[in-house]
Amino acid sequence: MSSINKQAIHLTAEVPFDLGGQRLDQVAAQLFAEHSRSRLSAWIKEGRLTVDGAVLRPRDIVHGGAQLVLDAEQEAQGEWVAQYIELDIVYEDDQLLVINKPAGLVVHPAAGHADGTLLNALLHHVPDIVNVPRAGIVHRLDKDTTGLMVVAKTIQAQTQLVDQLQKRTVSRIYECVVIGVITAGGKIDAPIGRSSAQRQRMAVTDGGKPAVSHYRVLERFRSHTHARVKLETGRTHQIRVHMSHIGYPLVGDPVYAGRFRIPPAASPTLVQSLKEFPRQALHARFLELDHPVTGKRMKWESPLPDDLVWLLSLLRQDREAFIG
Repeated sequence: MSSINKQAIHLTAEVPFDLGGQRLDQVAAQLFAEHSRSRLSAWIKEGRLTVDGAVLRPRDIVHGGAQLVLDAEQEAQGEWVAQYIELDIVYEDDQLLVINKPAGLVVHPAAGHADGTLLNALLHHVPDIVNVPRAGIVHRLDKDTTGLMVVAKTIQAQTQLVDQLQKRTVSRIYECVVIGVITAGGKIDAPIGRSSAQRQRMAVTDGGKPAVSHYRVLERFRSHTHARVKLETGRTHQIRVHMSHIGYPLVGDPVYAGRFRIPPAASPTLVQSLKEFPRQALHARFLELDHPVTGKRMKWESPLPDDLVWLLSLLRQDREAFIG
């Protein structure tokens, strides 16, 4: 068993000119996005985050070209324990790991999921990952979303992958089955934030963070659509919220799907499968990024899992039964 006590953090960044003129805490939150704004603000106040060697206040304005240096220690939020959990590893080298996440696996320990998570599995598989912020996890998939995730095995790789995510050069393409027949593809540009009505839900809201998704139709059925969605940003629940927002929620989504709908005169098997589909019908199908050390463009694909293949076959049978 291993646990995390403290880890040294040393990060540097030059303020891009398009962020110049903003408050230090706002700029730091964008340049060091792997750390929370409150944590960064505390480090600024403690003098651990300097600007051109000077200690400033969180509200002080910084200019483009300024050099930020962060020297701090991060204490673990509780203890993270290494656990043997079988991983479906698609690719691995000294710098990164690409896994095919199954449904039901929580990515990061949180209230209600203290262990048994991907993070616990990573600590067992790569013990040195204990020294990397968040054990190398640079983006997440929801508990019941399946598919491809990249994990950084070194601090160098973590910094580089976070930078790629911020610059939107990582390509993440998902496939989903939604309720309703989409006539054509399109772009959803709608900010996402916490729902004011229910804090555990996300929602399209004026005060939210920018969120952009691109979707296209792969196959239409009588009352459903198999769609492909490419993320430009990576907000919490982004695809689930965006597709629901435009009137095409994901099959099986317990939070955002709303009223249950079935095709008229559908077979009992299809009705039961739609009603009892155990999770949101969402799969991270393609992942493409630049290798953090070699710079080589790399691409992976994960076939659709069995539950989605079965659902699509039932929807095809239903469509064919009603043709003509």
